[in-house]
Amino acid sequence: MARTPYAKTAQVPKGPGARHDAEGVLEILPQFELGLTDIEGFSHLYVLWVFDRASGCELLGTPPIDTRPHGVFATRSPRRPNPIGLTVVTLLGRHGCRLSVRGVDMLDGTPILDIKPYLSSIPTEALRRGWLDDVEAS
Repeated sequence: MARTPYAKTAQVPKGPGARHDAEGVLEILPQFELGLTDIEGFSHLYVLWVFDRASGCELLGTPPIDTRPHGVFATRSPRRPNPIGLTVVTLLGRHGCRLSVRGVDMLDGTPILDIKPYLSSIPTEALRRGWLDDVEAS
């Protein structure tokens, strides 16, 4: 579950130039803690989550920052056929089953589906690849 400063959708920054600097915590169920082994070596994570408070699906919609309609797959709209969200966050630290992160854009209490290391397009000087660097060096 995500713990974030956002109680309402209107509080989440949106549109061009929106900065996602808010910090939050990803709370992982205790039975999955072993799966977090070695995650500390990564600088950024993909977080897959559920738009659990969105209702319905809108295949074509007009975003608040445009006057033209766009297909749902060309937007970040929560009204999707499968209400799955994807966010890249910066990993700040791990405390047992809790990951402190920066860059949350989901509501407080949002269910987390999965977490994966982010491995593309981050400038090399900012990227930590954890255990992969060790494996590739051998």
